Amino acid sequence: EVQVAESGGGMVQPGGSLRLSCQASGDAFSGYHMAWIRQPPGKEREFVAAIPWDGGVALYSDSVKGRFTISRDNTKNTVELQMDALRPEDTAVYYCNAQDGASSYWGQGTQVTVSL
Repeated sequence: EVQVAESGGGMVQPGGSLRLSCQASGDAFSGYHMAWIRQPPGKEREFVAAIPWDGGVALYSDSVKGRFTISRDNTKNTVELQMDALRPEDTAVYYCNAQDGASSYWGQGTQVTVSL
């Protein structure tokens, strides 16, 4: 089992940047595929980005491709999401998710608000 906790959310103006961080503890972090999922206000959760256990090829939703970058450091048990060129529609609670094929673990989420 692994525990994850997000940090780095906040309020930013359109066009600005934020960097989210997810700190993991518990079982071997390097065995988990990691993802960022977000839930905009009044909407369902949606996929943002994912990175495999070995830091290989990352996947992005079409809405964030070219603006967001996911990365991980297995020596520090962290995964980060660099968000650039933020738009009002990026406003959401952002969740860190860890999966090992059998189980899925979630953090409490961090709020990102993009507004003038």
